[in-house]
Amino acid sequence: MANTIDQAFIKQFESDVHLAYQRMGSKLRNTVRTVGNVAGSVVRFQKIGTGSANTKSRNGLVTPMELAHTNVEATMEDYYAPEYIDKLDELKINIDERQAVAKSAAAALGRKTDEILYTAMDAGANSTQIHDTNGAVEKADLLTLFETMGAANIPEDGGRYLAMHPKGFADLFLINEFASSDFVGEQNLPFAGGMTMKSFLGFQIFSTSAITAGKNMAYHTSAVGLGIGADVSTEVNYIAERAAHLTNSMMSMGAVVIDDNGVYEVLDNNT
Repeated sequence: MANTIDQAFIKQFESDVHLAYQRMGSKLRNTVRTVGNVAGSVVRFQKIGTGSANTKSRNGLVTPMELAHTNVEATMEDYYAPEYIDKLDELKINIDERQAVAKSAAAALGRKTDEILYTAMDAGANSTQIHDTNGAVEKADLLTLFETMGAANIPEDGGRYLAMHPKGFADLFLINEFASSDFVGEQNLPFAGGMTMKSFLGFQIFSTSAITAGKNMAYHTSAVGLGIGADVSTEVNYIAERAAHLTNSMMSMGAVVIDDNGVYEVLDNNT
């Protein structure tokens, strides 16, 4: 049909958006507890309290731990990343331009995913702050964070993360134990292989512009929940009044802090 983009273009464009979103869309999504295919407007995450092991006498009764079971809720919200492509421009479009539009849509949805998660963490973080607004984050601050999470019995299982604003992350280069090969080895230098996630004191540390300058966020995977009502999808429709095709990428998500003992603000003097 004259008013319809070739179906191969539609399928390829949607594929481009999906691939771009998975590759560079969101930094926080894969670091939290995720529930997909949420039916309805609310998702509930179970929170199970801690228990203590007990002894028992020979042939005696065991003592139940009587774990507390509570739940928290996240509300699904719908988000869209639309863009018009003029019909005459389609005659000139090439694969690079198509991928550029797809990457822009994926990046917009990725930034929104991180914004949803950061907003939830900021609202539900523990009242105990790792507080140093008079200077940059230093080794002593990271040790305090390590001690605080340890005292709260947060597992050291590879699920501890520290998401930092780029300015805060750059300050870590001033910490010898973080940035010197004398301590971490050449293969684990912060800039080895690009600015990727780095491990220090049991935390996976990374930078993202989703974080507000001066208010970095430390958390455990199990302490933050992301509900996905509808994952990233894309549709393309012809709008006759505009003589253009509308590409619309969309998703439905919601986030909540499940356990504030596993989420802490790490403050610094960046603005």
